[in-house]
Amino acid sequence: MALNRQDLREQLKEQLVERILNGTYMPGTRITASELMAEFGVSQAPVREALRELEARRLIESKPHRGVRVRLLSRTELTEMYPVRAALEETAGRIGAPTIGADTLVNLRGEIDAMLAAAERGDLRDENLHDYRFHELIFESCGNTLLLETWHSLHFEIRSLVTYVALPSELGHIAMSHRPILQALEKHDPVRAASEMRRHVERWGALTVQRHAEEDELNESTRRGAG
Repeated sequence: MALNRQDLREQLKEQLVERILNGTYMPGTRITASELMAEFGVSQAPVREALRELEARRLIESKPHRGVRVRLLSRTELTEMYPVRAALEETAGRIGAPTIGADTLVNLRGEIDAMLAAAERGDLRDENLHDYRFHELIFESCGNTLLLETWHSLHFEIRSLVTYVALPSELGHIAMSHRPILQALEKHDPVRAASEMRRHVERWGALTVQRHAEEDELNESTRRGAG
């Protein structure tokens, strides 16, 4: 994919950001300068500059002997993120429910259908995209620019959380868990919509804590066995 010679760094950066945020580059994926140079037909300079900017935005990280990789969120970051997101989602449900339009409700149903179809294929990346869009539609319907921008700022963390906790067997449940939110919005019930949206996010937060505990238990068991 050749880039326009004008402002190569900016174009390359936007391409890489899109790939990270849409799941083409999953957390932990290695990104090599040589491959980017070959793919985009650019020299080393714009590649280095683009990667430097992505690292400044904390989308990627570089470590000695490991190269550049899409950043893996730490346990602390994942645990700290979900109550913040839960508060934002609760606010969006309360603001958006009374005035959400019929067209948006149709689109929300379509996103759930798309999630279910992705679940049947076992396609976490596609389900992630439609999951994100479902919530984005609700935030857009609020007409509150600051609320939407604040939620957008968590895009990387939101995608990483779902990627971290989701197992193939759970993809269908993830899709179905959005239906109570849709039902509350269809009734234009701000209290119920706020409650359902908070509950939806808190479930994933609780699952994150549970997975952390399971990993710790497994690691401790392995350590004792080795000793």
